Amino acid sequence: MTDLRSYRAPWWLPGGHLQTIWPTLFAQPRASQAIKLVRERWRAPDGDFIDIDHLPGPDHAPWLVLFHGLEGSSTSRYAIAFTQGALARGWRLSIPHFRGCSGELNLAPRSYHSGDFQEVGWLLARIRDRADAPVLAAGVSLGGNALLRWAEEAGSGAAEIARAVAAVSAPLDLVAAGAAIDSGVNRLIYTRHFLRTMIPNALAKWQQHPGLFDRERVQRATTLREFDDAFTAPLHGFAGVDDYWTRASSKPHLHTIKIPALVANARNDPFVPAASLPTPDEAGAMVTLWQPEQGGHVGFATGPWPGRVTAMPEAVSDWLGSILGGE
Repeated sequence: MTDLRSYRAPWWLPGGHLQTIWPTLFAQPRASQAIKLVRERWRAPDGDFIDIDHLPGPDHAPWLVLFHGLEGSSTSRYAIAFTQGALARGWRLSIPHFRGCSGELNLAPRSYHSGDFQEVGWLLARIRDRADAPVLAAGVSLGGNALLRWAEEAGSGAAEIARAVAAVSAPLDLVAAGAAIDSGVNRLIYTRHFLRTMIPNALAKWQQHPGLFDRERVQRATTLREFDDAFTAPLHGFAGVDDYWTRASSKPHLHTIKIPALVANARNDPFVPAASLPTPDEAGAMVTLWQPEQGGHVGFATGPWPGRVTAMPEAVSDWLGSILGGE
């Protein structure tokens, strides 16, 4: 089984920032190498729609469900790499899109957030009903934290839905991660990048549901903290950003997880401070921690220039597969 614990970045890719930015923009696989997926639209319990992209597979094949990160989709490079890996293994794969991330504005007066465990649980349960083999789940960044929150909330009932879960570069402590991304060079690079799409999407939601939130506060937002306080928190029943970040964080509850769980975080991740990462004692008996010194945020590029982002999906899929093989 491959393992990220000893991961070292290529010599030409030094530092957490480059290890984050370069793989996202330039590494392989590229969009042109994406495997064609089958899109299906599901009706959510609240009447909204959720778009899910499927990679069909043989009968009785393990079924991997991948939850993407903030403003991600099935076309994100890591998602393409997971899809290529699933095809090579003969697995089925499904990539649900969080509300508004499939290229079309969702209908309900809500969006998505880092602690959206009820949405994750509903999606996994529907796939479990269809599957004739074990269901495995992986989540990247925001999707990883939401997946862990589902496993925590589900407790012993998680085993009836998924055999194992894995989270990569998840902001386990949202208070620490939020402070990090809104500080210094991170604010100039990453916060600006995310808000460039998040604010227009929020304003489109306001046009759809006038008066849903304070439009002027959202327009003025220059940090994720300001945006989450003005938009994400009120739309999803939180008292404010501090209430949201505290209740949505998965780190305080990792020890309650009752199914095998992998939590992988590079210690030079610009978004997730190394000091905020859990220790083995905090994680609990069912949680495996991978905390390599390098890798950036959802980076883990390997090989010669321009690099590939297949190492992380391969390692995560190997770990998930080892849970099945060990039974």
